[in-house]
Amino acid sequence: MDSENSTPVQSASSTPGAPLFASMYRNTVSHESPSKLDGCICFTVKIDRCKCFPPEVWRKAGPFFQRPSVIPLCRKVASEFLGTFILIFAAAATPIVNEKTGGKVTLVGLAASAGLVVTIVIFSTGHISGAHINPAVTIAFAAFHHFPWTQVPVYIVAQVMGSICAAFALKGIFHPFMNGGVTVPSGSYSQAFCLELIITFILMFVVTAVSTDKRAVGKLAGIVVGATVILNNFIAGPYTGASMNPVRTLGPALASGNYKAIWVYILAPITGALLGAFAYTAIGANGTPDEER
Repeated sequence: MDSENSTPVQSASSTPGAPLFASMYRNTVSHESPSKLDGCICFTVKIDRCKCFPPEVWRKAGPFFQRPSVIPLCRKVASEFLGTFILIFAAAATPIVNEKTGGKVTLVGLAASAGLVVTIVIFSTGHISGAHINPAVTIAFAAFHHFPWTQVPVYIVAQVMGSICAAFALKGIFHPFMNGGVTVPSGSYSQAFCLELIITFILMFVVTAVSTDKRAVGKLAGIVVGATVILNNFIAGPYTGASMNPVRTLGPALASGNYKAIWVYILAPITGALLGAFAYTAIGANGTPDEER
């Protein structure tokens, strides 16, 4: 495709409501006509108009080729519900199994499980809903104009319901070992608050970088975020359970009836996420790649 005919691809964050991890995905298509469109590439990030296919082809191509801007809100909400269900089920089931087996899973296993499930959910649902799977992430994105406030309530409701459903499913399967999946502080509340705030700050700093800045390596977003979750579990897992997510704590707390320090696991992640998004926005939002200088 001639450079003068190409349409510049914008950052995934340019349109509020577009999937925030959409930059990881692209579709390579081959045009059969003898024109210069052979082998052109259409990215699935926000595109105002794609010269590879006319609008009527986009409409007829089906869900696989749909642009993120046309994904209905109901599908995004369903994606958030299922993604959060998978996250809570796996992240809470692993410590339950660890409790039942007398600690055989170990801290390494707990951290790896949490990181792997986050990576899996981002790669499987990020192109649909952005894979927030965390009210703190949703609020932070909205606060810095990467996500519309009008969609925040339905996203949070979907995340809360996914967490509750996963927690009660675990209770039905693993009862009476449900307490292993609850995140409670092993030290003081102030220590727990500080740890949860800092590790959520780290997580949101990374998430903001890989999901809103086109200079970051967007294709590896799921791996990078999953690795950050593993790191944070090594840091805070033995002390707070490394929640970083209000619904990671809320669902299991409701299922087990254990609400110890639940305010810490709601306020600290939201505060940390806001600070993390602010920090990356302050240092990275207005930068220019070296090749464009």
